[in-house]
Amino acid sequence: MANVGEVSLDAGFGSFTVVDVETSGLRAAQHRVLSVAALTLDTAGRVTREFHTLLDPGCDPGPVHIHGLTREVLRGAPPFADVREELSELLTDRVMVAHNARFDYGFLAREFDLTGDVLPVGRRLCTLALARRVCLPVPDCKLATLASYYGIAQTRAHDALDDTRVLAGVLRALVADAARLGVAPPLLACPPKENYRDSWSRRTSRTGPKQPCLYAYPGRLGAGGPLVQGMKIAFTGETSVDRDILVAEAEAAGLDVTGAVSKLTSALVTNMPHSGTGKARRAVEYATPVLTERQFRTLLEKVRPGRRKDDPAAASRRGRENRADAPLSGRRFLVLGGSHTQAAAIRARIGELGGSAAVNMSARVTDVLTLPGAESDHRLAKAVELDGAGVTFGDSGPTRVVTGNSQVTG
Repeated sequence: MANVGEVSLDAGFGSFTVVDVETSGLRAAQHRVLSVAALTLDTAGRVTREFHTLLDPGCDPGPVHIHGLTREVLRGAPPFADVREELSELLTDRVMVAHNARFDYGFLAREFDLTGDVLPVGRRLCTLALARRVCLPVPDCKLATLASYYGIAQTRAHDALDDTRVLAGVLRALVADAARLGVAPPLLACPPKENYRDSWSRRTSRTGPKQPCLYAYPGRLGAGGPLVQGMKIAFTGETSVDRDILVAEAEAAGLDVTGAVSKLTSALVTNMPHSGTGKARRAVEYATPVLTERQFRTLLEKVRPGRRKDDPAAASRRGRENRADAPLSGRRFLVLGGSHTQAAAIRARIGELGGSAAVNMSARVTDVLTLPGAESDHRLAKAVELDGAGVTFGDSGPTRVVTGNSQVTG
């Protein structure tokens, strides 16, 4: 197994602190932390220090059936302010690691803010997002599933201390697999939390500029789908997959991700449609179609081609070409490498020739097309494993299709 320290230092990570919180609800702006655990790791991935405490914020403990933390259990536990300094020591100048790190990070930032301090975390690593990048052969990337896959014993699910111990083992295995596959872990820079309330309202914003959508708006999502390139998609609430990954996948598929819900929004993606967020309320007001995260990711595998904004004749041309005898009819392409604009243009051309574009490698993908830089994409290794397909690379443009003889750029 790879040395965690060597891998992390090579990637510029620094040291790890594995964290887990149990909370009274799902929204950091409204709910509180009831239990927190933190483990520091050395360069070999061994635990060097453990910290765990129950907390009594004096509120309704919420879903006791999940975490088991009743008012009686919490009675006499310290408030967060009493443990803040010790927790700060474990987090300062280290990378915070958590499973669905956005959740734990948000709650801890809120607790620090309530005590008049700032969460001392400059970078975080989400093991949920990392597991999805590694593409493990598992039905989902829940912590219990990953623990079972790697043979790590989990004795008390939803117990903060046990969850951090399990996650430390999962982290060691994931880092080793990522290094072996050449997968870059999703290390995220964390914004300053001097004004937590403002940063919370912007928690779904991108770390970089929004990519312009190349496709014309095709309207709202119909009952049961499908998604069409150019559809306007909004997200709200907590998600099992890191929000940055969902946004990247949606934009890669040609969807237009927006930061608000309007009359033009094609669909709102949320696991809690009645959460009361501004987007959820506007979705009710405008009768916006609502998808769960799972429904959205299912439809994302079958996004239909849209009409390019710079090619008004594409719709009629696609109508002529998207027949059973169209050059790429019945074929599904995974495009790897290239810039966002280059890859989007290739996907559009594939659609015009009767094919469809995929976001991830799956059994439904019939062809893989590589653009410059595809060698560094972890999905390529998985593609090569399937059917012994050979992949070649071009220096200045797309290569030939892996399992076919058609060029899609001509």
